[in-house]
Order: sequence, then C-alpha cells, then structure tokens
Amino acid sequence: MNQNTISRRLQRLQELLITALVGDIHTIFFGTKLRSLLYKNIFNRMGKYCYIQHGVEFLGACNIDLGNRVYIHRNTRIDTRGKGNNKLILRDGVTLDLGVCIGGLDDTCIQVDERAYIGSYVCIGGPGDIKIGKDCMIASHTGIYANNHNFADTEIRIAHQGVNTKGIVIEDDCWLGDGVTVLDDVTIGRGSVIGAGSVVTKDIPPFSVAVGVPAKVIKSRKQHEFEKLIK
Repeated sequence: MNQNTISRRLQRLQELLITALVGDIHTIFFGTKLRSLLYKNIFNRMGKYCYIQHGVEFLGACNIDLGNRVYIHRNTRIDTRGKGNNKLILRDGVTLDLGVCIGGLDDTCIQVDERAYIGSYVCIGGPGDIKIGKDCMIASHTGIYANNHNFADTEIRIAHQGVNTKGIVIEDDCWLGDGVTVLDDVTIGRGSVIGAGSVVTKDIPPFSVAVGVPAKVIKSRKQHEFEKLIK
C-alpha cells in the first residue's frame, strides 16, 4: 500500500469520525458551533461564520474550500472523491439550500462564486468542470450535468462506454427557473434568465431570456442586443 493510499484512508477516517460525532446534532448552539469548530479539520479551507445544518453528508471533504458566510442546509450531499485533482470551491456568501446534491468524480473543479444561491434539490454533476458565477439564482430541482454518456457501440453496455465532458459555465447574475436542465458544453451568458422546465443544450448569449425544450432565446433584456440576434 503506497503513501498516497494510506493518506487518503486516514483522511477518510478522520472525516467519518468528525461527521459521525457532530454531523447530526440538531441544536443551533451546540450543533452549528461544534461543526464550525471541528469541520476545519476535514476541509481544505473553511472561512469565517459558516453555517452547516445537521444531516449534511461530506465525502472527500479534503477537496472542499469554503469561503466566509457559506450556508449549507440539511440533507445536502457533497461527494468530491475520485481520481486526480478534484475540487469544490464555494465562495463567500454562497447558499446551498435543502437537499442539494453535488458530485465531482475525476479531475473535476466545481466553483460557485460569491453570493450565488443554489435552491432545494438541485443536482450538480461532473466530471466536467462547472463554474456558476456571482449572484446567480438557481431554482429548485434544477440539474446541471457536465457529462455525456457514450453509447455508439451496441455490443457494449452504455454504462461501460464511459463519458465525454467539455464543461459548463453559468456567468454572473443569471436566474434559472424551477426544473431547468443544463447539459454539457454550454455557456449561459451573463444576466440571462432561463424559464422553468427548459433544457439548455446550446450557448445562451448574455442578457437573454430563453425558454423551451430545447431552450431558445425569445427576447433580450437589452432590446438592441435582441435585434442583433434576429437579423
């Protein structure tokens, strides 16, 4: 057994012991205060005044960077295990609401910038890199998936054909409505609004309003920009 394997197992043991000890304490004073104190030992970095509710599951906590005043609500699950240099960065003022699920897989960087709000039961998955910009609002039940399964070979089960990834960027000040799906190899431009239930399969220009399956731009928040789009 090599040194890296031993180190990973020791980190995982420490993670399990600390989360088992204080992860399910409900009271605000003892629970959140103890988690703020002890979780610094399992994260790569933890800023000031972070609030982590009971019932949050961390796997691969050593790959997680938390800024100041990060709020993580109960039943959230964050898994950054896998091969390579995995990283989850939650900048200052980020909120993960009830039941958010984040999965990094291999060589994945997921970054959520300042003051972004991730709504209840949102699912964010690699292994492609994902960046969510400042002041974004991601509504409940949205899925952001930076991967596509390969399926060309009918002689091999799809689950065994692997995935390809290019990554997703959601620029600053975007609002994604309830139940939006964002697929791999997409950039959503700054200040855009995506209507509830839409499926984003292609890039969305800045300050656009897009709806539908697949999502199409129906207007711009800046009229002169929309006139350029339709010419």
